[in-house]
Amino acid sequence: MSTFVAISIVIPAHNEETVLARSLDALVQGARTGELEIVVVCNGCTDGTAEVAQGYGDPVRVLEIPQASKTDALNLGDVAVSSFPRFYVDADVILPLASARRIAARLSERDALAAAPVMGLDLRDSSVAVRAYYRIWVRLPYVREGMVGVGVYALSEEGRRRFGEFPDVIADDGYVRLLFDARERIRVDDAPVHVHAPQSVSDLVSIKTRSRLGLYQLAGRFPDLFARGRTAKSYGNAMRGIVLRPWLWPAAAVYATVVLETRRRARAQLASVGEYVWARDQSSRRH
Repeated sequence: MSTFVAISIVIPAHNEETVLARSLDALVQGARTGELEIVVVCNGCTDGTAEVAQGYGDPVRVLEIPQASKTDALNLGDVAVSSFPRFYVDADVILPLASARRIAARLSERDALAAAPVMGLDLRDSSVAVRAYYRIWVRLPYVREGMVGVGVYALSEEGRRRFGEFPDVIADDGYVRLLFDARERIRVDDAPVHVHAPQSVSDLVSIKTRSRLGLYQLAGRFPDLFARGRTAKSYGNAMRGIVLRPWLWPAAAVYATVVLETRRRARAQLASVGEYVWARDQSSRRH
């Protein structure tokens, strides 16, 4: 690469001492001087997250806020960075520098306003039931279109002008995705991001309940946006493909069971969403 696109990256981090280094290593190794601007926003941390990030020096900058709030961290980090395209990266995912470069190059071509990598799901430590769930999940249009569930999304300068501050919602990626129609957002298939899948069904149900609750919250707070996003999706082909493949039926049964349980739990939590305590998969942080 004789030239490069300057990339700004915001990483909100709440008690991510055990996983932050693997994420930062993947980004900074091989980066050229001035290529990256990374801001790690430690929010409500009671561990050594800030110290881990500070150990990298340039191009990593560390900001700290006392409250545990991903929304506040996103907004503070967004003000602190200066370049585009701009990436928003969960602290527990691994986005290789090569993937960030490819996404940045696509956004610089101005044929899209928002982009996301393709998920490389690490299921090595997952149970048989968790693997079965993801056999179905990866086939869904909602997943194949990208920007949800991968822990990374990027915006061009024009795309970032689509909204003001990040709203106080659970599913920030879901909110951002709803702002762009299918022609304006892309999934960059040669830019993988590596995500550790949950180990057990209980871990899976916990994170998928959070995801479902985030969708319910978006539907309540932004009904017009949410309705537009729903009408743009079609599950018919995906479901027909599963029905016509009997060997997928056991996995489909696992998937349906998990979906029904997460819907039940999310509906029960919806009334108290204002006091929601962020649920996350601790099993993926044991690596």
